[in-house]
Amino acid sequence: MVGQSASAQCTATNTAFKHGETLYYDLYYNWKFVWIKAGTATMSITQTQYNGKPAYKTRLITNTEGRVDKFFTMRDTLVSYTDLHLVPQYYYKGAYEGKTYRQEKVWYSYPHGKCNTKMRYQRDKNEPKWSTHSSTHCAYDMVSMLIRARSFDPAKYKVGQRIKFLMADGHGCEWQYIVYRGKSKFTIENTNTTYKCLVFSFVEQEKGKEKEIVKFYITDDNNHLPVRLDLNLNFGTAKAYLRGAKGLRNPQSAKVK
Repeated sequence: MVGQSASAQCTATNTAFKHGETLYYDLYYNWKFVWIKAGTATMSITQTQYNGKPAYKTRLITNTEGRVDKFFTMRDTLVSYTDLHLVPQYYYKGAYEGKTYRQEKVWYSYPHGKCNTKMRYQRDKNEPKWSTHSSTHCAYDMVSMLIRARSFDPAKYKVGQRIKFLMADGHGCEWQYIVYRGKSKFTIENTNTTYKCLVFSFVEQEKGKEKEIVKFYITDDNNHLPVRLDLNLNFGTAKAYLRGAKGLRNPQSAKVK
């Protein structure tokens, strides 16, 4: 069927994770030139069903706490459903940041050899805004692209190599890039745990200029665990460091000590 071929071109083989994987992060925020503990984050992957078919559900929850919570509150929940071949099906983001609540939703479908997205965006109690996009290219939200990128084979990547993809974020679809920055060793903050990592940047086009949104360090092994994220947020800069992990699919061969 034509519709099936559209979905098929967006498929990928998952080599990095399995049902039950859970990752725990500590969040740090740069406040008056000092990095302080800001909160925690948890990312989990479970095998479930979506529209009656087998699917992966990826859930990312972030929370500020302590003194950071007093001057800037962040409660974010991101959920992504993909099929077992990592083809995006649905995305949700509910973000309470400061005094503003934003909600994004994306529905994916694959009729007639195309990838269609139906998107909904709402800020606070304003009327929601709807949009659609249709393309012969595959589209991804931030979470579905993250789990797909974990199965990339970087063996032939060159420093500076760019991976172009359509990003769906509730507002619309735009071409964005992931840029390979090379290899690096990284020691987790306040620990003696060191990982061999591959470094990537997610960049957006903004008014004709590129803006780095996230730089992420993933382990140079078959798990491709995100062990560090450097984030440029609307309210400043933040970092996330892996604190713990369970339910991993592969041995942690990138762990130096």
